[in-house]
Amino acid sequence: MARRLAPIHLVLATVLLGCSPGPQAAPPEPPFPPRYQTLTLPQATVHLITIPDPVAYPLEVAVVDALATVDRILAQVCGGRDCALAGLNAGFFDPQNGLTTSAVVVAGELVADPRQNPRLMQNPDLQDSLDKILNRSEFRRYDCDGQPRYAIAPHQTPLPQGCQLIAAVGAGPQLLPQDTGELEGFIDPDRGRDALGSGTANARSAIGLGAEGEILLVMVAQRPGLANSGLTLAELAQVMAQQGAVQALNLDGGSSATLVYDGAVYHGRLKGAGEVVQRPVKSILWVPRPPG
Repeated sequence: MARRLAPIHLVLATVLLGCSPGPQAAPPEPPFPPRYQTLTLPQATVHLITIPDPVAYPLEVAVVDALATVDRILAQVCGGRDCALAGLNAGFFDPQNGLTTSAVVVAGELVADPRQNPRLMQNPDLQDSLDKILNRSEFRRYDCDGQPRYAIAPHQTPLPQGCQLIAAVGAGPQLLPQDTGELEGFIDPDRGRDALGSGTANARSAIGLGAEGEILLVMVAQRPGLANSGLTLAELAQVMAQQGAVQALNLDGGSSATLVYDGAVYHGRLKGAGEVVQRPVKSILWVPRPPG
């Protein structure tokens, strides 16, 4: 019996389908890089770095023994190389003895402990507030199953289950979702104490977390030739909320306020004629430059 042959069009279709490479996976989207911008306000210039993808661009913390400017700390961290994309002054310290008044964690280790600062722990004016001071809010970076996660929380807040604390730096108060100045011992209405001059315009630094996971690094610079320039803490909170922050933490400010981006250094505190007033600092937040 003669063998029936398949129609030629079916043979060709089978051959073509067998040789087809099949659907190709789309290449991964490149991470969105940090972006720098300035906001010009009547009483201040706000320098803002937005990090849309803090997984691809993780934040690091650095602390030094001897106080140094932000750009010099970045040079120390990088060993003189240009390995840092951005940097911002961070925690509080005592300029008289150079010791921290904020807890600092680097690579999972507590490397700066305010309890080791005798001028803080033995200050008679602060004894009633020490519990609050030692539990001030901090910016945290966790490792949760190999992925970085970020938070702003009081120092004694337990870690999330399954997460390790990789880096942290204390500061305060929180600005968003609410001001925690009284809760953290910065403000004492009964004694008329306001350690940060929260209601006075000044150079400021802060960090914020957005609803979509983005991170905001903010430095408020005074306007040259303008008396009482800068922002109050309430005004800073308002600006950060307008930029999308749902949580925000005040950092050290005034003469410490310094932001570095892509090699350029921006200072917050200015004299009347515009001369920079810069104070060396103890700790910074920084963003490594990606390889390649």
